[in-house]
Amino acid sequence: MDVAELRQDVEEMRDLLVKATRSRVKNIIGTELRKLEHEISQLEKAASTTVLSVEDPQKKKRPHIHTQTISNYAWDQSDKFMKIYVTIKGVHALPKERVTCEFGKRSLRLQVEVEENKCRSELFISTLLEDIVPEECWYKIKTDTVLLMLKKSVTGKTWPYVTSGEKAAKKAKDNENKSKGDDEKDPNEGMMDMLKKMYDEGDDDMKRTIAQAWTQSRDKQSVP
Repeated sequence: MDVAELRQDVEEMRDLLVKATRSRVKNIIGTELRKLEHEISQLEKAASTTVLSVEDPQKKKRPHIHTQTISNYAWDQSDKFMKIYVTIKGVHALPKERVTCEFGKRSLRLQVEVEENKCRSELFISTLLEDIVPEECWYKIKTDTVLLMLKKSVTGKTWPYVTSGEKAAKKAKDNENKSKGDDEKDPNEGMMDMLKKMYDEGDDDMKRTIAQAWTQSRDKQSVP
């Protein structure tokens, strides 16, 4: 039965329920009213399920796209821009819509759909060394290369690294080399350096004392 017809029946039964005066009559009308309301609810639910079942087959499932992470790139800079060069073979032959890049204050995400709905290459940097101006950044596709132009927030400032991670890695390596060098250094060499500094900065008495100590040390070393 049509839902609209049932709704009209429900409205008429409600009018009857209001006009009824005897309890038995009210109970009978009330029971039938609830049955009609339940029937309407079931019909509406069934209609909704039918619509969904018709639409679902038409909806295309989003294909799973394999993502390859890009970790290598070249870079250069000018007073105004950091320039990132990303090598991707054949990128110049792809449709433009398959190459996208998003810029943040200290981040960028380049995505290249190498094979449509199958494989993409992605360069994601979340910790640029300095701030950039996202709305003034842009990219250009060249032969086998994507050039990213990052507008520096502070013009004329030289970036020694692209990311803060590179800076931290360099600092850690320098500290490791310094520690390794300190471990390998001859203890006597450090003592001699200290005595030399004391000699250069000391008064005449200090210089005589240190000179005497050096002489005695050499004499002891020369004794067979």
